[in-house]
Amino acid sequence: MPAPALSLCMLVKNEETNLPHCLDSMRGLAAELIIMDTGSSDATPRIAADYGAKVIPFDFRVVDFAAARNSAIERASGPWILMLDADERLDASSPPLIKALIAQEENAGYYLERHNYVPAPARCFTDYVVRLFPKRIDFRYRGRVHETIDGSILSGGGKLRKTAIRIEHNFSPDREARRRKNRRYIEILNEEIAADPGDDSRLDFLAAEYHQLGMFKEAATVADRIVAVRPVDPTAHLFAGVYHLLYEADWMRARAHLSQALKLRPDYHEAKCFLQAIDEGHIRRP
Repeated sequence: MPAPALSLCMLVKNEETNLPHCLDSMRGLAAELIIMDTGSSDATPRIAADYGAKVIPFDFRVVDFAAARNSAIERASGPWILMLDADERLDASSPPLIKALIAQEENAGYYLERHNYVPAPARCFTDYVVRLFPKRIDFRYRGRVHETIDGSILSGGGKLRKTAIRIEHNFSPDREARRRKNRRYIEILNEEIAADPGDDSRLDFLAAEYHQLGMFKEAATVADRIVAVRPVDPTAHLFAGVYHLLYEADWMRARAHLSQALKLRPDYHEAKCFLQAIDEGHIRRP
């Protein structure tokens, strides 16, 4: 019997409410469902099994999302992997796009357009995440939290492509639970940075976690660390400049970073706009 063309891989824990919506959005697309359960105490494993999934318990006493995702990939039979979370669902227009891409058999990871819905206060923002990729022994996730596969795809000779495939992601309505998660992730990211100071990608996620908690001084400090390790990265200078300008009222340092961002990328629209706002007095000098 030939292996299924597409394997859906997921990590779950106590997702009995979200899981059916996610799996319903995948009907007729994935021939195989691999679900790693990291310690559910509700009906999640039964629901997954009812959908025909292989449910595999995963020891998560040490938080390591990359290890759990890689374990799911290793168990998959299909030549293509689609990685989703239980609080995500595939847009109805996306399955034909996925089928068309995997039929091309390109050695590439594909960015999906993710629409993130945050309640109280209600807002939505869009980001792009690599979730569709061929199963290869050297394509593996890295990072205990905010795990990514992008780097290993590139280092393994693959390409990264942007697509119109769309997923909808709903954040938990429990604001305090989200904040507890932010704080826990900060602890783990700092542990990762201490263990491997050369992996500066962890700093980006650390700044984002501080920002989400409203700890802008700490986020600005991390932004300066990112500039120190990426001195020719215009985006690093832009973010450092914005933090110093908007959250620390340090106009001189902000202007220096924004000017450097524009020097490194002369067409950097965002840097131009912030500098223009300063020069025209729309942003008050301290």
